[in-house]
Parts: sequence; C-alpha cells; structure tokens
Amino acid sequence: MKESRSRFDISSAGLHILGMVIMLMDHTYGTIATNHEWLTWVGRIAFPIFAFLTAEGYFRTKNFKGYLGRMVLFALLSEIPFNLMMSGGSRFFYPLHQNVLFTFIIALLIMRCLDKVRDKFAGKAALVMFASGALLLLGMLLGNFLFVDYFGAGVITVLIFYFFHERKSWAFILQAICLYYVNVEMMGGLTVPMELFGQSFELHQQSLALLALLALLT
Repeated sequence: MKESRSRFDISSAGLHILGMVIMLMDHTYGTIATNHEWLTWVGRIAFPIFAFLTAEGYFRTKNFKGYLGRMVLFALLSEIPFNLMMSGGSRFFYPLHQNVLFTFIIALLIMRCLDKVRDKFAGKAALVMFASGALLLLGMLLGNFLFVDYFGAGVITVLIFYFFHERKSWAFILQAICLYYVNVEMMGGLTVPMELFGQSFELHQQSLALLALLALLT
C-alpha cells in the first residue's frame, strides 16, 4: 500500500534546490556555454535526484490525482520553451523529444498501476511479479515511443526508486547496480577521457549520474 505523509522535510527541499542548480548548469551548457563541457558532466547528477523526488512525492501525497494533475499542467506549460530549446529556437512544436515532466507522468501512472496490482493480487507472488514485469516493460516502451526525455530508461529510473523505497540498507547496493545498468548499458552515450596514475581510460559520461546517490544518502 502507498503511504501518505503530511509534507516534505527539509532534506527534500534541499534536494530540490540542489537538483535545480545542477539542472541549470546542464542547460547553460546546452544553450549559451557550449564550450564548457564540464557543466553537462555535472548536469548528469540532476535527473536521478528529480527521479527520486518524483517517487518520494508519489509515496507522500494524499491526493494522487492532484499531484498528477499539477505534473501534467507544468509539463504542458514547459513544452513550448523546451521545444524552442531543442530546435534551436525555430519550432514551437517538436514531436521527437518531450520534456522530462512527461517522463515523470508515465512513471507516476505505472507506479499507480503497480500499487493496484499489489492490492488486487495480494498473497499471489507469481501473479504480482508477472504483472509488475509487464508494467515495467510498458513504462519503458511508452517512454521510447513517446520520445520523452531520457526515453524508457528515464521511466525505469523513477521506478527503481519506487521499488527500493525505504528498504533495508543492503538494498542500496542493488539500487546502485540497477542505476548503473540503466545509465551505462541502457543510456550509454558519450565518454569522458580520464587519466589516473598515468593510465588513460574513458568514463561513460552518463555514469556520473550515480554521484547523485551520495546526495540521496543524506
């Protein structure tokens, strides 16, 4: 069952501020400071923070419809500025990439369905596992086919925080492994040249997103 709490605590407010600052750095690189690549390296940390806060918001809200409605409203309001940014200022309508709030909307709907499945098939572990797997696949496919930000991997990231919500400390290791797989194997992408102890190697840029876990541990 989904629990309800009255409000976010101060640490959640701090995470919001941290996420917004890091996101601003990433968007600064994407718009007016394209020669400062380190900004987008740091920017990889922002999405897992907001994915975590979306899952936390789901567990804490007393009014799911209101929470979802606000997310939809802000997603629609943000879409035109996002389209202009993605198209270099030339297009108000850009169907090949939707802003990140649509990623969170899909995740919220999947989490709601997962809770309903757990309630409906309580005590039937096999059915719950099968239905949960099907819903995970559905979330990933929707993320890919609707071209939301971070695509299906972004939806899965939120769901990882859903499944590992308030679990025992050892589960943090499994969470980190899942996030590593999503960011390195599913997202992949650009690499960052590094040198350590005289040895050169390449680090997956998206793997820097795992640094968000340091903030989420506090």
